[in-house]
Amino acid sequence: MAQKPSIPKGTRDFSPVEMAKRNYIFNTIREVYALYGFQQIETPAMENLSTLMGKYGEEGDKLLFKILNSGDFLHGMTADEVANTSTLKLASKFCEKGLRYDLTVPFARYVVQHREELALPFKRYQIQPVWRADRPQKGRYREFYQCDADVVGSESLLNEVELMQIVDTVFTRFGVRVCIKINNRKILTGIAEMIGQADKIVDITVAIDKLDKIGLEAVNAELAEDGIPAEAIERLQPIIQLSGTNAEKLATMKEVLAESEVGLKGVAEVEYILSKLQSLHNAIELDLTLARGLNYYTGAIFEVKALDVQIGSITGGGRYDNLTGIFGMPGLSGVGISFGADRIFDVLNQLDLYPKEAVNATQLLFVNFGEAEADFCLPVLAKVRAAGIRAEIYPDAAKMKKQMSYANAKGIPFVAIVGESEMAEGKLNLKNMTTGEQNMVTPDQLLEYIK
Repeated sequence: MAQKPSIPKGTRDFSPVEMAKRNYIFNTIREVYALYGFQQIETPAMENLSTLMGKYGEEGDKLLFKILNSGDFLHGMTADEVANTSTLKLASKFCEKGLRYDLTVPFARYVVQHREELALPFKRYQIQPVWRADRPQKGRYREFYQCDADVVGSESLLNEVELMQIVDTVFTRFGVRVCIKINNRKILTGIAEMIGQADKIVDITVAIDKLDKIGLEAVNAELAEDGIPAEAIERLQPIIQLSGTNAEKLATMKEVLAESEVGLKGVAEVEYILSKLQSLHNAIELDLTLARGLNYYTGAIFEVKALDVQIGSITGGGRYDNLTGIFGMPGLSGVGISFGADRIFDVLNQLDLYPKEAVNATQLLFVNFGEAEADFCLPVLAKVRAAGIRAEIYPDAAKMKKQMSYANAKGIPFVAIVGESEMAEGKLNLKNMTTGEQNMVTPDQLLEYIK
């Protein structure tokens, strides 16, 4: 017996019902983005490795899917060179392209490449898959979709405010209760200065960003492994465990960072953003342990957690003032967010929050008893489709039981039955598959019943 085919770990097939649910997610996010004046673009699935490498930190570089050069990628190398060259060096020789790791770096490349065509500030959104060579686990996939919105060419904090309003609007529409967490990389830089470890800012942020996942003890151990002195780690403890209201945390950080100009600037930025977000439906919380491991963030950073489902971050983002400088365009400020569509899919599944009309595809099925009956149904079918009703006719003149089983399997709520007596009266027998109720209706009445 032939072996059953499979797909790579960390990837998934999606059934028609699952695709209907996913399209509900994408369409909701797309509609909200458009409300705020964002325009859609797309970029290639693969980018030159020179575009991707070095933009995500050492951990990110390891998780890039690299694509072997086409043709004879070993051309010009001896067997001895292949056997005695490190994997990373081999990859640099064999691979010139890679699958995109996120949508932000390709977007920065797009902005630089198309700068003359863009009116600034440029507000774009992008809904496409990304790939990471990560270890698959619950809520973490190797292929997944991101739904990004970014603004470049403006340093105004009103952009951060609007992005948080977008987050709030999207999850309110989904009916998902969330907590929006906010911090600022300038605050983290100020903290690193305050404990005398300014040169270790990357190590500190990468470690404390794992607090939720691995706990305080493991974070402290990682800091020690990174060469942070015990005294500095001790001084860090009250800060990363700080509790209270947003106002209380801000007041404390003003005192703690009194000698740090950059730290105080970060506090002021967070204070401004929070002051403009008093009327959100969802909670927003200053979280000093939020670091967002990616190296390119320079200002406000965000992360969203679902309150009623145990799952990782479902949205994240932040300010990245120097990202386009990597591609030869310094000084262009940017800020963005990314919805994790696959995790949102899992959250909505667990909470059963999909509207029925978003999941059910066909609304009306015409039963097929033969050529004459089908000829009677086809003009009516065209009419209901023209009215926006999703309808189909069973293609074969099969037994009634088989056709009704088909309707049940697809969750079709209404079935139109037409036999000799119905044709003689110019009517249809409409069955409600949920209640079992049947009514003789004219084609015009049929539209009213379905609507």
